[in-house]
Amino acid sequence: MYRAIQIILIALCLSISGFASGLRAQENFHALVDALGTGGFPEREAAIKALVASGDPKVSQILQQLSDGLLFAPKTGGRVLLLGGTDGAPTYSDPLTGEVVSDAGALTKIRVNNALRGVISAATSHLTLLSPDRAARLTAAQGILKEADPANLDLLNSALAQEKDVEVRKIIEAARAVILLKTDASVEDKKAAIDTIAARGNRDALTILTTAMQTASDDLKPAIQSDINSINRSLALWDVAQNVSYGISLGSVLLLAAIGLAITFGVMGVINMAHGEMVMLGAYTTFVVQEAIVAWAPEFQTYSLAIAVPVAFAFTALVGLVIERLVIRFLYGRPLETLLATWGISLILQQAIRSIFGPTNREVRNPSWMSGSFDLGGLTFTWNRTWIILFALAVFAALLFILKRTPMGLQMRAVTQNRRMASSMGIRTPWVDAATFALGSGIAGIAGVALSQIDNVSPNLGQGYIIDSFMVVVFGGVGNLWGTLVGAFSLGILNKFLEPYAGAVLGKILVLVLIILFIQKRPRGLFALKGRSVEA
Repeated sequence: MYRAIQIILIALCLSISGFASGLRAQENFHALVDALGTGGFPEREAAIKALVASGDPKVSQILQQLSDGLLFAPKTGGRVLLLGGTDGAPTYSDPLTGEVVSDAGALTKIRVNNALRGVISAATSHLTLLSPDRAARLTAAQGILKEADPANLDLLNSALAQEKDVEVRKIIEAARAVILLKTDASVEDKKAAIDTIAARGNRDALTILTTAMQTASDDLKPAIQSDINSINRSLALWDVAQNVSYGISLGSVLLLAAIGLAITFGVMGVINMAHGEMVMLGAYTTFVVQEAIVAWAPEFQTYSLAIAVPVAFAFTALVGLVIERLVIRFLYGRPLETLLATWGISLILQQAIRSIFGPTNREVRNPSWMSGSFDLGGLTFTWNRTWIILFALAVFAALLFILKRTPMGLQMRAVTQNRRMASSMGIRTPWVDAATFALGSGIAGIAGVALSQIDNVSPNLGQGYIIDSFMVVVFGGVGNLWGTLVGAFSLGILNKFLEPYAGAVLGKILVLVLIILFIQKRPRGLFALKGRSVEA
C-alpha cells in the first residue's frame, strides 16, 4: 500500500513538473510573439527569426496574420492582439488562444515594409519546406522552383539534407540547380546544375536552359547547347506520341458514333441520315437521368452516368424500332428515298428536342472519377478521354460477342452476306432488319452518353459526327466491325497529324479526298465482307 502511494505521488510530481514546463514554454512563445510589436523593422525581423527558430506549429499562422496586417500592439510595446470583426466596433483577441480581450486600450497596427515581407515569405517557405506534411513540402518546393530566388539557396541545402521523399527531393534539386546558375558558383557546380536541369527533360527545363544560354560563360555554352538539342529531340518524339494518343482518343469517339451505323448500313443497306440524332437523343437522355437523380436521389449522383447507359440504350433502341416499323420498312431497295426520309426524320427529331429542352446547350456534369488528368512519361491524358477509350472498346467487344456468339448475330450475318438465301432458310428478314436497326440506334444512344462528357449537349450534337461516321464505315468496309475499328482509329490519328499543318477544317477535307482516292482503288473498303451474294 505504501509503495502504491509513493508511485502516485511521484506521478503527480511529474505531471505538475510537465505542466509547469508547458506553461513556461507557452509564456516564452507569448514573449516571442509580443516582441513583434517592439521597436522598428530591424527588431521585428529579429523577432520573426526567433519565432521560426522556436519550431512552434503556430508560427506560420502568426506570420500570415502579420503579413495581412491583422496584428496590433500598444505604441510603447506590450501584448500583441489579433484584430477580429470590423463590423461596427473592432474586436481584439489573443492570437494564440483566441480569447477575446475587452480592455485592449489604444493599439496601433504592426506595420511591415517590403523588406520585412521578403523575410516573412522566406520564413514561411522555410517552415513549409521543412514541414512534416509531404503535400506542404511539395507545394513549397514547386513555389521555390518557380521563383528561383538565390536567397533560398541555404534553405534548399538544409532541406535537401533531410528530405527522404523522392519526388520532393527531385524538385528541390532542380530548384537548387536553377538558383546555382544565377549565382557566382564554380564552373563544376554549374555544369552539375545544368545536368540536373537537363535530366528533367521537359519544356520547363528547356526554357531554363535557353534562358541560361544567354548569360552563360563560354565554358558552359557547349554543354548547355548539347542538353538543349537532346531535350528538343526527346520532346519531338513525345509530341509524336502525344498526337497518336490524341488520335486514339478521337478514334474512340468516331468508333462509338460509327459502330451502330456499320451494322445498320451493312445489314439493311439503309443510308440512315438520322443516325446522328440517335446520338443526340442518347446525350439528352443522360441529361434527363442526371437531373432526375439530383432531384430525387442525390446520393446516387456519382453513378448517374452508369445508370444513363442502359436507359439511353433502351430509349434510343425503342425510337429506332418505331422509325423502322413506321418508315424504313416501306423503302427497302430505294436508297435515295431512304436517305431523304431519314434526313426528314433527323430534322423532326432536332426540332422536337428544341421544343422540349430549348435551343441552348445543356450541361452534363462529369463524375469525380472522370475529372482531372494524369501524366505518363511525357504524355498527358485526361480521365474522361481515357474512360471513353475503354468504354468504346468495351462496346466493340460486346457487339462482336453478339454478332459471333448469339442466334441473333448469326441471323444478322446471314442476312448481311445473302439476304435471299437467308430468307429461303426460314430467317424472318423483316424482323432481323427491325432488330438490327434498333440495335444500331441503341448503340448510337450509348455513344451519346459518352459524347455528353466531352461535347456540348445541343440539338445539333449529332450533325458533327454523321459525315465522319459514314467515312469510317465506307473506309473500313461496309458491315465489317473490325474494319470499323481500324478505320476509326486510322482516321482519328490521321486527322490529328494533319490538323497542326492544315487546320481542323482543311484537315477534314484532306481526309475526305484521301478516302475518295482510296475507294477508287478498293471500292469495298479495307475489309470487304466475303460471301455468296445472289444479288451481285
